[in-house]
Amino acid sequence: MSESKPGLEGVIAAAKQAPGRGLPPVHLWNPAHCGDIDIVIRKDGLWFHEGTPIGREALVRLFSTVLRKDPDGFHLVTPVEKMRITVEDAPFIAVRVDREGDALKFLTNVGDEVEAGPENEIRVEMDAQTGEPRPYLHVRRGLEALIARPVFYELVELAEERDTPDGPRLGVASNGAWFPVGPAGAHVL
Repeated sequence: MSESKPGLEGVIAAAKQAPGRGLPPVHLWNPAHCGDIDIVIRKDGLWFHEGTPIGREALVRLFSTVLRKDPDGFHLVTPVEKMRITVEDAPFIAVRVDREGDALKFLTNVGDEVEAGPENEIRVEMDAQTGEPRPYLHVRRGLEALIARPVFYELVELAEERDTPDGPRLGVASNGAWFPVGPAGAHVL
């Protein structure tokens, strides 16, 4: 049995042990909370450790595989420890969308490929300060990606009008689900 490593080294070791290219089963791990770690995921999707950007893309991707959202916040989780981090908005950014058949397939800034549908919904909130739309895509187990503005523009171009209980809405369909992106006849962007 291998010895567990504390802190970032332990997180890196646990993430590297994921079988194949799949994600580690963080939803099955229930370690004790070990405290907070000074990692911040900013609104723009950049990851910082102790105030310094984490410049290695591979390391950010590795950390993203052991990220979990719990009722008390976001954590990096290993089989033996759980450390809370700060996420300013959504932990990921959807940087690309492609229409593949009846599916909208998104790519995130950490390399996740996600098809929108009943399991991975698209939602749009209005920013309280700016009044602008803030679109999100569910990625996995409560983790979301903010849909980047150019990608949202593409969604609006694909949108079709439907009558809803809230009146006419623009929306997009994917995998049998329909997601409103804004009111019809209004400027969504």
